[in-house]
Amino acid sequence: MSAPTIMVLDPTDTVAVVLSDMDAGETRDGITALEAIPRGHKVARKAMKAGDPVLKYGQVMAVASVDIPEGAHVHVQNCALPEGSHGISAAQARLPEAPARNTFQGFARPDGRVGTRNYIGVIASVNCSTTVCDAIAAEANRTLLPKYPNVDGFAPIVHDQGCGMANQGEGFDALVRTLKGYRDHPNFGGVLIIGLGCEVNQLTLYKPTEWTKERFKTFNIQEVGGSRSAVKRALELLEPIAAMANEDTRSEQPVSKLTLGMQCGGSDGFSGITANPALGVASDMLVAAGGTSILSETPEIYGAEHLLIARADEATGHKIEDMITWWRDYASKNGASLDNNPSPGNKKGGLTTILEKSLGAVAKGGLAPLSGAFAYSEKIDTQGFVYMDSPGYDPVAATGQVASGANLIAFTTGRGSCFGAKPAPSIKLSSNSQLARSMPEDIDIDCGGVVEEGVSLTEMGQRIYDLLLDVASGKKTMSEEFGYGDNEFVPWKIGAVL
Repeated sequence: MSAPTIMVLDPTDTVAVVLSDMDAGETRDGITALEAIPRGHKVARKAMKAGDPVLKYGQVMAVASVDIPEGAHVHVQNCALPEGSHGISAAQARLPEAPARNTFQGFARPDGRVGTRNYIGVIASVNCSTTVCDAIAAEANRTLLPKYPNVDGFAPIVHDQGCGMANQGEGFDALVRTLKGYRDHPNFGGVLIIGLGCEVNQLTLYKPTEWTKERFKTFNIQEVGGSRSAVKRALELLEPIAAMANEDTRSEQPVSKLTLGMQCGGSDGFSGITANPALGVASDMLVAAGGTSILSETPEIYGAEHLLIARADEATGHKIEDMITWWRDYASKNGASLDNNPSPGNKKGGLTTILEKSLGAVAKGGLAPLSGAFAYSEKIDTQGFVYMDSPGYDPVAATGQVASGANLIAFTTGRGSCFGAKPAPSIKLSSNSQLARSMPEDIDIDCGGVVEEGVSLTEMGQRIYDLLLDVASGKKTMSEEFGYGDNEFVPWKIGAVL
């Protein structure tokens, strides 16, 4: 199978993606480059006048800021954001047939949810207890874990919030919602929450659920004698919790018990044509099998939100619109703009505008109908393809998805991104083979075969889907092998620090 050298994503596109460095004067598919064009960047398929739409994915990704001749390098030097509505078409929602493989080996919890891992969480209610939580998890992993082989580990869930903040409002509500989501997460076989004692975020806010009450404990450091005494007390409480969690074993479970959080970070010009749409295929397969997938990062769907709204019912569509409005106001109040993307690394990789980046990011959502839209870290109470509001900052977005119930994370990257998300295993997908070769210790699947080997998106999506089920059944990801996840819990910080 010969590898393509140029890619047109939609017949209406006015640009094509160059798949390897293109020299000035070189001709590919009838297009002669007027200048050197780096791999992953765009070449004009036709001449465009200043003000004409620049089309990619069959959508408006920019307007020409100057006249652009055929064969020119189309990028920041000759593109600008359009005024008003960004989209010119909307994909129709549809799903493939349910895949033949529709089960995995997971940990069934008494409340009906299923875990893909069997961690024990050591959760800080406030920044003041984070060092103690880290010390507890380290000591428990050293002394207790060898006794309980069915436990995956003691995971410190620590952060920099919990005090110096208002005790009501968006920021406080988001933190409490996030911590409750981790407290109840199916990948935890038990949980210990530790506070200092005098913080705004009091332990009284966190009560055990019916099935976890024997596996859930809390205490304040101020009430047990201090830091060293807190570590000793924690180990006493964790031993019986670990013994109970050790009795949990994997059993065959339906794919309907899987919830996938989808992330992208360090995107490049290939992300939107390889890894993201391939993950979209896998997402559609998961949804067709009865599972749930979550798309997030609201600032990074800006300009492509119409594609999601077109696949949603009226109420869900209005929720998406309201999220975009909130983000415009939030950005403006904080001296920022939703147009301040892409990042320098994104641009070096070939992305020109936030619209182009957003169109590629939305591709992770496949073509499934959008069945719900949720606040940050809000519990997902419906199956299918859903949207969760979040910033575009990867650790914050992934933290919210896990709190909402994601028991798996799939993370696409084009420039290279190192990430893990305990207690949910994180699968890394590279958009290009060069990255996979340069960072083999971090990449689980190389999606660059779509352009280097001519592998179809359907086949690549199948590979991702199969790996998702393998990882859900216990196969370790590259980020798990290294030990990521102890420092990537980052709840969204909204509001003033007081």
